[in-house]
Amino acid sequence: MTEPLLPTPLITDDTVVFGLLALCLGFIFYGSSKNTGFWSKFYGIVPGVLMCYLLPGILASTGIVAEKWETLSETGEIITHTSSLYYVASRYLLPAALVLMTLSIDLKAIMNLGSKALIMFLTGSLGIIIGGPIAILIVSIFSPDTVGGNDFDAIWRGLSTIAGSWIGGGANQAAMYEIFKYNPEKYGAMVLVDIVVANIWMAVILLGVGRTKQIDKWLKADTSAIETLKVKVTAFAEKITRVPTLKDYMMMLCFAFTATGIAHFFGNNISAMLTNSFESVRDQKSFLSFLGSSFFWMVVIATAAGIALSFTKAKNYEGAGASKIGGMFIYLLVATIGMKMDLGKVLENPGLIAIGFIWISIHAGLLILVAKLIKAPFFFLAVGSQANVGGAASAPVVAAEFHPSLTSVGVLLAVFGYVVGTGGALLCAYLMEVASAL
Repeated sequence: MTEPLLPTPLITDDTVVFGLLALCLGFIFYGSSKNTGFWSKFYGIVPGVLMCYLLPGILASTGIVAEKWETLSETGEIITHTSSLYYVASRYLLPAALVLMTLSIDLKAIMNLGSKALIMFLTGSLGIIIGGPIAILIVSIFSPDTVGGNDFDAIWRGLSTIAGSWIGGGANQAAMYEIFKYNPEKYGAMVLVDIVVANIWMAVILLGVGRTKQIDKWLKADTSAIETLKVKVTAFAEKITRVPTLKDYMMMLCFAFTATGIAHFFGNNISAMLTNSFESVRDQKSFLSFLGSSFFWMVVIATAAGIALSFTKAKNYEGAGASKIGGMFIYLLVATIGMKMDLGKVLENPGLIAIGFIWISIHAGLLILVAKLIKAPFFFLAVGSQANVGGAASAPVVAAEFHPSLTSVGVLLAVFGYVVGTGGALLCAYLMEVASAL
């Protein structure tokens, strides 16, 4: 029995789809800016950034748009069509956003935040590593078939790709897929669990952002370093704020996309050179395999370019709205990620979804426990989690929800996530293999 073709959406033209996504974002930001009436109450409960994921997700779920669909050729071959919007947003807009958002970074002030940010990030990674095997053990009690499978159909192999995604990002996820060779026909279910569970967890975090003061009070957290950073960055922004000119916009365009071009050029060449020169990088089972990812190098080089510019007069372009333009690029990326969600498929495989929710709950529980023990602010918990689970695409978004000045913290932690992603995911995968055999 052959799998049914992925349905063709109502709109297949990327230009039209892009217009729809822009319409969604405009609708959301217009509504969330209201101080009175229905929308004020609605966005007081539901964060605007969550709607930036959900509205495109609803469009995808109702068949209006799709990230991927299939058709049959005249000879009966299956032709897969993929929207290029996510690729453009992740490869062009994301590095440009990273440059513009780190343009005015204050490294000294970020260092003054102390070790708690790193501790919470590593706690989040540990939660993913131990959460996978524990989730398998729990689900095996009432649904052993869900966590079974033999050879390349073994569920733990598929779950290893989720571990790669949740500790590092897309590059680490791809590495796990290559290492463990999970059945490609069943891989879509794993991608679904990854996207659905990760986005629901992000929604929970964003709901918590509106209650940060109450949560910090319960955690007995010392937020003085964060408040100092906010004040310092805000004061600097107010000092240099000006009415932007066409020259300002063209210079910011120059910085952002010249750095993006450099990031791609060196990223592609460095990854190719390391892959060709070192067996440890070429071997997908190696801890160092992430160094062969051009996406990893693109993110690192773009971030480094932004940090380098922060030591020059270019940092004054923050006063012309550099981080706001970067934020616009990130929200376009968020909307294209939302297109990947098919909300109608959430209940198609309840066993796998259950594994995902148990897994992320262990991650969350460990973060809360450690935050309580070391009295870490909710900001560190939220961004430490998203630097793992969401990576460079969502960690800066969550950080900016606390305060725009904190965006760069999310960027730096997300980069660190790519570094530990492959090693952490491999450890998690081997533990899940052991758990599946018990």
